[in-house]
Amino acid sequence: MIRAILLDIEGTTTPIAFVHEVLFSYARDHAKEFLMNNAAEVRADIARLREEHAADVRNGQQPPALNDGIDSMVAYADWLIARDRKSTGLKSLQGKIWRQGYRDGSLKSQVYADVAPAFVRWRSRGWTINIFSSGSVLAQQLLFAHTEAGDLTGFISEYFDTNVGKKGEAESYRKIAKTLSLPPDEILFVSDVVAELDAASEAGMQTLLSIRPGNQPQEHAERYQAIHSFESV
Repeated sequence: MIRAILLDIEGTTTPIAFVHEVLFSYARDHAKEFLMNNAAEVRADIARLREEHAADVRNGQQPPALNDGIDSMVAYADWLIARDRKSTGLKSLQGKIWRQGYRDGSLKSQVYADVAPAFVRWRSRGWTINIFSSGSVLAQQLLFAHTEAGDLTGFISEYFDTNVGKKGEAESYRKIAKTLSLPPDEILFVSDVVAELDAASEAGMQTLLSIRPGNQPQEHAERYQAIHSFESV
């Protein structure tokens, strides 16, 4: 019995190309200006990024040098983006930059055509709809508030980001189940990444593999039931 559905974003509700080619590019192009004009708002994000930079140096990752200048912080952020690093500080900063873009109309988010009808159908069944993404909670809320299909945030109960844990660790999904006050086996997790499904499955959740145009082929995909749209869910 399913009582809640937990959704990844990239490659599940939203094309990967939109995230990487539109959102990441927008954040990269506007990072310097945003940091210059919003010093107080990004102070905590900068502190987290400095901690992560120090860890990268200790681990021999050879990140670009970081000093007190904005240009060096932008260079480090670009370095993280190029590696698709699931950095909490970076994701928080990106979310704030994207908020500016959504507010002024520069950004309009994309979801697959089957997403909005599925949200209506799942809610009619009494399921709660929840999101778990490496993007910050703010970024998730902004994305679903500004879709081409309209504001979908009214359908979503809870948002989870890397503050709950990494997406490839079973403990993250146990924490989510506890927050939702549900046994894990009453939650269905949908993602395009097998490693994430492995972690959710280890935690006891039911799972489906999302296969969408542009998604990366996954090793061991045969372990999971696959869907190509939400119409079958």
